[in-house]
Amino acid sequence: MENEKRTDVNSLGEFGLIKHLTQNIKLENTSSKLGVGDDAAVVEYESGMQTVITTDLLIEGIHFDLMYVPLKHLGYKAVIVNLSDVYAMNATPKQITISIAISNRFSVEALDELYEGILIACKKYNVDLVGGDTTSSAKGLIISVTAIGEANENDIVKRSTAKENDLLCVSGDLGGSYLGLQILEREKRVFLDTPGIQPDLENQTYIVGRQLKPEARRDIVQLLKELNVKPTSMIDISDGLSSEILHLCEASKVGCQLFEEKIPIAEETYNQALKFNLDPTTCALNGGEDYELLFTIAQTDFEKIRNNPDISVIGHMTASEKGAILITKGNNIHPLTAQGWNAFSGN
Repeated sequence: MENEKRTDVNSLGEFGLIKHLTQNIKLENTSSKLGVGDDAAVVEYESGMQTVITTDLLIEGIHFDLMYVPLKHLGYKAVIVNLSDVYAMNATPKQITISIAISNRFSVEALDELYEGILIACKKYNVDLVGGDTTSSAKGLIISVTAIGEANENDIVKRSTAKENDLLCVSGDLGGSYLGLQILEREKRVFLDTPGIQPDLENQTYIVGRQLKPEARRDIVQLLKELNVKPTSMIDISDGLSSEILHLCEASKVGCQLFEEKIPIAEETYNQALKFNLDPTTCALNGGEDYELLFTIAQTDFEKIRNNPDISVIGHMTASEKGAILITKGNNIHPLTAQGWNAFSGN
């Protein structure tokens, strides 16, 4: 690593750096009329289509730790977390913009790694990178991503349209990303105590991968359309299952019964939670960063999704005065509380 070429960012200047990082971008979507290189990007959608826009800010030391997050993975994940929000609107992402603030410890080669991950995500999800900004940072790395998507007006799904008696569903499995983070944090502490020691990830490639390289559930959005199922409400799980359920309940003015035994938890996640003396259900409820889709459907659509292994019915919506509750495996009732990620406390 010491002998690798290192090009100082200042040797290129701001515009030279932008040209370097974006020189290989090719626009693939017909709605992308003008990309990087002008004062603004230009997108054009056909009549009847609605535009969906979302943005996320990722800050070193708050949202990611470069001691164990490779820059290539970080670039990929920065895109995915935004695309997930677009899919949660039942829309299709088409364009993104990327803005970065960097300290002088980042070389051009380091930024090449970051952008390699960004462009891999763009290619996989058929999204065009059409603009952004670069500037200096007094300390660390800051990434801001804006995603732009489109959907037919009748296809848009909001958080605020769940109804009493709707079924509560979730894609995939939960808690894995949080357990992957615990492994990485443990190995960071070991390394700081004993520099040079090789990390022991216990062959937990699935849950570590859930943290370092998540995927957006485009496949679930496509599947529901193929099954002719339009969710009555939807949200992506970035802050933990309990937090997202409460968001749906508040926005839709309904209550919810969530059944612990129905929450999907992968075997690797379950076993690792026990190794850390953690309750697997608590990890699924409050861990966050799973980027699965949480959605409600009408009961009449149950037969269409009942045999799909990647969709779990975990509860149902109730009258708002009944509140949001968890029914445990022992048939005890507890109010749902949001204990997931808090952007202002770092927890």
